[in-house]
Amino acid sequence: MIRLLWTASTQVRYFLRRYMPSNILLDLIRTRNGLKWGVPAMLLAATYLGVAAWCTTLIESGGPGWLHLVVLICIWNALKMVVIGPVSVVLLVKARAKERHARKRAEREVDAEVPQRELTRSSR
Repeated sequence: MIRLLWTASTQVRYFLRRYMPSNILLDLIRTRNGLKWGVPAMLLAATYLGVAAWCTTLIESGGPGWLHLVVLICIWNALKMVVIGPVSVVLLVKARAKERHARKRAEREVDAEVPQRELTRSSR
């Protein structure tokens, strides 16, 4: 029974990671080129919360009960979008620091090679 639940949960997770638009967007933001879009993606949280509020209004006025699921999904996606903004800023700062460090290391290696080349030329 536990194996069946485990398999079902992994399949649901795979489906959601692969095909849900908010998860696809988050995966794109987590790439190096997408980190700059983390803060603008936070604006989508307002859209998700607006849809959740609208669905709540529909439910209160006698709408179908399945809209509760839509409200839950919208609130969850809004939370994900709010969190990705600061996380992407931190990841971007770390990536740029790593790139700067690698660039300085490469410059030092080039500077160290120049005197050695001059020494080998002068000894000929």
